[in-house]
Amino acid sequence: MRTIARAVPPRPVLIAAVALTTAAGSLLLSPRVAGADPRPATREGSAPDRRAARAPAAAARRALTATVPRADPHLGYPRRQVLSPDPANPADTSRKLGLTPYDALAPRLNALQRLGDRVSVEVAGVSAGGHRLYLVTVTAPETADQATAQERMRELIENAPATAAKSPEIKAGYKTPVLFDNNIHGDEREGTDASLDLISQLATANDTATKDLLAHSRLYFNLTANPDGRIAGTRANANGFDLNRDLITASQPETRAIRALTIDKQPAVLLDLHGYVNGTLIEPTTPPHGENYEYDLFLKNTYANALGMESAVNGLGYTPAKDGVEPVHIPFRDQAEGWDDWPPVFTPQYAAFQGAVAAHTVEIPLQVNNAAYDTLPTTELRRRSAINVAVAGAAMRATLDFARSHRTSLIADQIEMFRRGAAGAEQVPVSARTVPGVPGIGPEDVYTTEFPRAYTIAADTAGARLVAHLIANDVRVLRAATGPYVIDMRQPKRGLANALLADGRDISDKVTAMYDISAWSLGRLWGATVEAVTTLPGTALDAVTAPSPTARVAPHGDLRLRLTDPAEFAALNSLLRQGIPVRRAADGSAIVPESARAKATEVAGEYDVALDAAPLTGTTTTALHPVRVAAAVTAGELFALREMGFDVTPVSTDILNAGFDWSKADVLFVSAGLDHGDLTPAARTALGTFLTTGHGLVGRGVTGAALGSAAGLLTATPVEGDEEANGVVRVVNSGPVTLGAPAYGFVYAPVWFTGLGPGVRVEQSYATGNPLVAGHWRPLDDGTGGPAAAAGRPSVISGPHAVLFGTEPLFRDHPKGELPQVGRALFTMAHTYDGTRAMAHASSGSVEESR
Repeated sequence: MRTIARAVPPRPVLIAAVALTTAAGSLLLSPRVAGADPRPATREGSAPDRRAARAPAAAARRALTATVPRADPHLGYPRRQVLSPDPANPADTSRKLGLTPYDALAPRLNALQRLGDRVSVEVAGVSAGGHRLYLVTVTAPETADQATAQERMRELIENAPATAAKSPEIKAGYKTPVLFDNNIHGDEREGTDASLDLISQLATANDTATKDLLAHSRLYFNLTANPDGRIAGTRANANGFDLNRDLITASQPETRAIRALTIDKQPAVLLDLHGYVNGTLIEPTTPPHGENYEYDLFLKNTYANALGMESAVNGLGYTPAKDGVEPVHIPFRDQAEGWDDWPPVFTPQYAAFQGAVAAHTVEIPLQVNNAAYDTLPTTELRRRSAINVAVAGAAMRATLDFARSHRTSLIADQIEMFRRGAAGAEQVPVSARTVPGVPGIGPEDVYTTEFPRAYTIAADTAGARLVAHLIANDVRVLRAATGPYVIDMRQPKRGLANALLADGRDISDKVTAMYDISAWSLGRLWGATVEAVTTLPGTALDAVTAPSPTARVAPHGDLRLRLTDPAEFAALNSLLRQGIPVRRAADGSAIVPESARAKATEVAGEYDVALDAAPLTGTTTTALHPVRVAAAVTAGELFALREMGFDVTPVSTDILNAGFDWSKADVLFVSAGLDHGDLTPAARTALGTFLTTGHGLVGRGVTGAALGSAAGLLTATPVEGDEEANGVVRVVNSGPVTLGAPAYGFVYAPVWFTGLGPGVRVEQSYATGNPLVAGHWRPLDDGTGGPAAAAGRPSVISGPHAVLFGTEPLFRDHPKGELPQVGRALFTMAHTYDGTRAMAHASSGSVEESR
């Protein structure tokens, strides 16, 4: 338990006095003068965002194809451009708060560039909803030669840190990069307005401190990371994604833009502006701390800057009695657990792997979103917003003071972080000796890991996708002329490489609660064959800048598409949309006729998949047709389905009650937002008719299982474990739906099935023993619901008219290797009416389970 520095009661977990708010995912301190609803909000999907469920397919296509423009780093500053105006939008929800609407940003930025030679504006990308993402740079002017010198020093810091540590040029002349990330949650807007005010001040100030700051720093402002949400008043972007959960997966263009900024600009300091925590939460965090960080360097700087921000924010003079604003809260100092930095899905935690040695989430104090936005008078909302802008501004100015006064040590620590990785040096455990000046460090703060010498990745479709992702994250990849890819762990960003590829750790016994996911291993969940090895291969290895294509098409005869990778489903759906007569083999693979070789070759190249020679004649096949999916799902699941090329129409209880045309669907997928008991009699009859005339159900979790039971599609009892449990689990695949799936799955609120009736097949089970590989999964208070209770139990089951998942194979579009299970289930259930039985029962009889 930490020593509490001020009058805040000790609290072992987020409960009454300190709680997470449903809408903002933020922590509150009692008394809550202007707080939010004290309910946990740590995951996507517990209450589906109906606005996200209406996300158009165009937003998914834009997100899947959007690229991030990269500016020439050798261009001098300022880099001016005149931004074309956006149409005025009276519906922009920022207006009610007295904040800057999105359509006012371009004119404001044009005006700021005209104030002098310190402000530059670039378009850093386009959101899922089609809005420009603005990067503002504030620095003293640089010639092209000076900018080239800065880039050379930046590259030396990362690529030759031992040399950089001795460079007098870097010590004297390198400009400290500082990044302010604003409005990543669309309804937490004030950071944008505080940034505009700060940029305006910096553009014209002539005091000595400002001139010194800009001569020795580059200040970057990601002005609004989520313009879609800013306009609509939603936490999520146009695809329904919480972007501050997407940094590891980077499925959305906005997060890819943030990733590019942290790589290209290599900030030593980062602030991510959020809301709402009364009063003002400033990281560093509680345990558990990410085990792959150089945490001693990170904690030293992050804690020191937090103290400066605390002083600045409290110095504004706001009080609980007068303004409803509580004093600043620093979780590392003031709280035992519940606000951790374990998963690198958040912007500051991700930035720590890209060179940020001081990185913070800052949660400004007064709630103005959700229920407050809808119910409070406009005058009160604007009062709160003005205070929030002032608080954000104080935190930002304090950070600039910190960056200016600690410039030399910040860059030295960034260099040391990269040096340790490149040299394969051991991590330095935090302690009072190794991190002097930070009080209260205890054994609960010590998290380190053992890095393998290297990882290898098999060179197939899944491996190529993973390698491309690693390279996009600035992880170095090697390969001989043939053979697997190699990730040499003696590289500057070894922490990120290991965070992406390692299994992770079972931390169930470390804390009672986690803020968000506790495991995310790409090595286990992305479908690639990844192995940790103790030595490098003996052959010469060359740097890889892009994975080698894996597309191939057999030269003769019919072609076989295995359907064990999401790219293969995208290829199949493309062929079917083009009218190619594809057939399904008894093993679940797709058979493409030789006559369609030209189209198959095009699709193989587009999706980088292999079509091998089909088995010889005699194989039983059935015709396939395009599958239209009606889906009551989370935003991440909707996006994953569209990524696999399915034609998806979102549905919900309300949509069905309004009268849904079931002729537009072939199969129903349900995981959230559809309650059979809340349907009108007419809607229930229409749904029953759809499901009893050969159109099957794919369900996930207790919601999907409940619908299957209510519709009488199969007999099984779902058992839900701890609803906050999540992680990577071992599974045993035993049925055609899971054919070729990895031996690992992802769970959140894990479900298993008992009481299986006749005709129910076990497709997959949790492994015996302790199925949890990495994550946080504890039994409930009564001893039930833990991993031991799930061990050996069915996790995926099927019947002639339904497939039910107790795992989360589409979670936030992350576990790429799990997606094909859902693809197979959808094709199985969509084709129950063409005279065949479900794929899960095509080749053998049913299996009953009596436990």
